[in-house]
Amino acid sequence: MNMGYLADIVILLVAAVVAVPLSRVVGLGVVPGFLVAGIVVGPSVLGLIDNRAEIAHIAEFGVVLLLFVIGMELKPARLWSMRRLVFGLGGLQVLLTGIAISAFAYLLFGVDLRAAILIGPALALSSTAFVLQLLTEQGMLESRYGESSIAVLLFQDLAVVPLLVLVSFLAAADLSIQEDIGYAVLEAVAILSLIVVGGRYLLQPILHRVARYGSSEVFTASAALLVLGAALLMEMIGLSMAMGAFVAGLLVADSEFRHQILAEIQPARGLLIGLFFMSMGMSLELSQLFATPLASVGLVLLLLLTKAVLMWPLARLFGCSSRIAMATALLLAQSGEFALVLFAVAFETDLLNEGLFQQLLVVVILSMLATPPIAGLAYRLASGKNRGSPEAGLAKDAAATPVVIIGFGRVGSRIGQILEMREIPYLAIDSNADIVMQERGAGRPVFYGDARQQDVLKSMGLVDGCQVIVTVDDFRVAEQVVSCLHRAFPGLGILARGHDLEHCRRLQARGAAFTVSENLEASIALAQAALAALPLDAAENGLVIDRFREDYYAGLMGRHPGATKTTVAGGPAKRR
Repeated sequence: MNMGYLADIVILLVAAVVAVPLSRVVGLGVVPGFLVAGIVVGPSVLGLIDNRAEIAHIAEFGVVLLLFVIGMELKPARLWSMRRLVFGLGGLQVLLTGIAISAFAYLLFGVDLRAAILIGPALALSSTAFVLQLLTEQGMLESRYGESSIAVLLFQDLAVVPLLVLVSFLAAADLSIQEDIGYAVLEAVAILSLIVVGGRYLLQPILHRVARYGSSEVFTASAALLVLGAALLMEMIGLSMAMGAFVAGLLVADSEFRHQILAEIQPARGLLIGLFFMSMGMSLELSQLFATPLASVGLVLLLLLTKAVLMWPLARLFGCSSRIAMATALLLAQSGEFALVLFAVAFETDLLNEGLFQQLLVVVILSMLATPPIAGLAYRLASGKNRGSPEAGLAKDAAATPVVIIGFGRVGSRIGQILEMREIPYLAIDSNADIVMQERGAGRPVFYGDARQQDVLKSMGLVDGCQVIVTVDDFRVAEQVVSCLHRAFPGLGILARGHDLEHCRRLQARGAAFTVSENLEASIALAQAALAALPLDAAENGLVIDRFREDYYAGLMGRHPGATKTTVAGGPAKRR
């Protein structure tokens, strides 16, 4: 084993463990923390890492997984519901800002035309990871300010695909600029066609058979094969691996397997993305920043000002108030991780020379480090409005809190039918691929996945306040699911189906707020039918049944039979 290589990995992990928490404490966030860690261990500061090229090769897999996850999150239904802001506001932002920055680069700074064509739209992109983190911490995801920002980020994520194609063609010296752009458009159309055909006729049947007959390890291997296979295919035809991963993500965006695949990919994604950002930090030559500090700071200010000035009137044009428009413009003024990805690819293909690449790294990294204080100003502007006012474009109705059903067998499917009769939206998850396929064929929102994995639960969008109904047939698995739910989301309302009184006790001990014994309820239903056939008083029969139910469940409440009664509403006793 190459111990030097292992030592480099250990150094990077130690740097990340130290730098990222400190970065979050001071309000910079995760991404700048990784960048700073790379700068510190790189040749510009401590010089602890020598083989930057090998680290960069490993980090490329982080970019691949990042693009795969972004592709999965760009569900057509989500894009369509926000189409006016996504394609209108987002499209205009990328187009106008890209043209302006490209013009500055070419006319004012004498950058080569091919490089300038890429630099403009690349710097027009903001940091999706950073902005979403800030919006979450500010509690503004559901505000009008958050809605407009997310819409722009969604279009920027979409724009990465043609930009990756454009890099490949711009690097080909025998093509004209018009041919570059034309081929990029044609390539994007071809990719979309591949997505439609592959997703509909090939991928889904394959994943279904793997889920049905394979083990969990085989499913994990299949997810990795999907990502890396698509990346390799695109690399073989002369395009980037990242774009292949993006296509693979789009292929499964509306699949019933998306939550489980995301859970399998997520742990490796986080680690490898961190390596990518640290490799960018190691690539940064601080000597260039120190040699011309005023020029570097001036370029960063020019970038932030250009993006904010162009974004403000566009947001006003799409119905945002002056304050919200300004807040959105400030929040999206930085450059982001996709610019780093595009510049890294362009540098490898000799589209950017060493000096220009280093200058662009300085601008991107400094703009990200400047974002927290700018985002604080944006928050103060946006929160000047009451989030319950008309500005709250995505505010949730408390009555529309989603219900999640875990286990969609006999019991779960009947619960789903009852919710449908009351027109209450819900999501369901089951580990039986045949059940998932059958129910999705009937138009029900059922997904494949193992609910004992926290990443599966998180990918479904669970938040504190949701109602989760656990109806898994395997009672040992049901206990594990309840434990996992309670650990990951302590504020969830967990309702669980138990086998008998002892099993209900175990479920409540693991975090279930409400349990029901299927043995008891079946016995009561049969007893009620028998009593109804006898010449007895119906009201007295009901009282006897209620008393029996309360005495039975009293053990769950730590009471003796006959103690204070539980609340009774509409006949059956309800335990709180």
